[in-house]
Amino acid sequence: MAKKILIVDDAAFMRMMIKDILTKNGFEVVGEAADGAQAVEKYKETSPDLVTMDITMPEMDGITALKEIKQIDGSAKIIMCSAMGQQAMVIDAIQAGAKDFIVKPFQADRVIEAISKAIG
Repeated sequence: MAKKILIVDDAAFMRMMIKDILTKNGFEVVGEAADGAQAVEKYKETSPDLVTMDITMPEMDGITALKEIKQIDGSAKIIMCSAMGQQAMVIDAIQAGAKDFIVKPFQADRVIEAISKAIG
């Protein structure tokens, strides 16, 4: 059965790009969210196997959303995505429970590698 993924990014074209990479590699995209607050709601609705989470978003940022999702489901698997190679944010995300970190612009094979590793 295909692994279910929730894509969270405030940029629609980024969500489309990730969705394209995932569906071509046999994953099922069960939802999309444009900010952290939507991400938390969608997580409750869809119970995905994994979440790709942008860090910098309006309303609620990715690290706050990561922490909220982890409170709902301690075993949640979340991979952070960001264009900014900001070390402090990467460290915050990993300490908050992120499984991995991918930097934009994405290399398709890096996205698949990170997801495959995280889902195990």
